[in-house]
Amino acid sequence: MIRLGWLILGCVFVALGVIGAILPLMPTTIFLILAAACFARSSPRLEAWLLDHPRFGPTLRAWRRDGAIGVRGKTMACGGMALGYGLFWATARPHWPLALCVALMMGGCAAFVLSRPTARY
Repeated sequence: MIRLGWLILGCVFVALGVIGAILPLMPTTIFLILAAACFARSSPRLEAWLLDHPRFGPTLRAWRRDGAIGVRGKTMACGGMALGYGLFWATARPHWPLALCVALMMGGCAAFVLSRPTARY
C-alpha cells in the first residue's frame, strides 16, 4: 500500500513537471527530482525511465550524483525568482514588511541554488 502511494505521488510529480515544461513560470526540474525519488521507492522501471530520459536525465543524474545544477538551470531559477518577485511587488503592492519577508525568502532560495556545484554534462 505504501509503495502504491509513492507510485501515485511520483506520477503526480511527473504531471506537474510536464506542466512546468509548458508554463514559463512553473518549475520542471524540482518536480522531476521529486518524481525520481518517489519512483526509487516504488518503481525501478519508472525511475530508470526518468534517469535515462534524453532531455531530463542528465540534469536528474547530476543532481543525484553531486547535488549539482547546470548554469542554464541556475540562470533560469534565479531569473524566474526575480521576475516572480517583480510581478508580486508590482501587482500586489505589499506593505514593506511583507515585501521584505518575501524578498528574504526568495533571496535565500536563490542563494541555495547558486551555492550548489555547477553541473557539467
